[in-house]
Amino acid sequence: MALDPREAIPAADAADDDSAFSKFRRLNQCVAITVALLATFMGICKVKDDNIVQSMQQAQANKIDHWSFYQARNIREEVAKAALVQLQLAAPSQPASEQPKYQEAIARYARLADDQAAKKNELKDLAAQDQKDYDAANFRDDQFDLADALLAIAIALLAVTALTHLWWLYAVALVPTAFGVLMGLSGLAGWAIHPDALIRLLS
Repeated sequence: MALDPREAIPAADAADDDSAFSKFRRLNQCVAITVALLATFMGICKVKDDNIVQSMQQAQANKIDHWSFYQARNIREEVAKAALVQLQLAAPSQPASEQPKYQEAIARYARLADDQAAKKNELKDLAAQDQKDYDAANFRDDQFDLADALLAIAIALLAVTALTHLWWLYAVALVPTAFGVLMGLSGLAGWAIHPDALIRLLS
């Protein structure tokens, strides 16, 4: 039985449609899986980034407190030194019977001044350490910020890919995806990857 050419044309069109549909379905599946993985990864990074931001806030608060106590210790030291100088200047003109009291007071204020100076230096060291802690946390916060920006761009490109069904656009979306995942892993693992030029651009 001969095949009618008019019947063969719809069959060929249906085969082409099935092939195109299968191609688009594979692309959409890749996009969906990629977006799901990126959303999960971004959620993990968000939790870690929030914890780092809290540690930055705590380090900043500690630094302010330590510098405030430093200034208070500094004032106490200066007051003790001023009293010490006054006692030292007044002691020679006092009668012998009063000398032990003056020497005792001089020694007490000298110890007070030395004690305040030592505690002041300790607070200065603590404030300096607070700044180092803040800078270290800020370093990782920058990594998460850059990862968030890159992954947001990647998801936007993937959304356009799902609409246009262009495989090359999916490949383009994988570029910010790769860099975003790299920066996110750097923040999670503490790797020293910090593209200063991009960080300054986003700051």
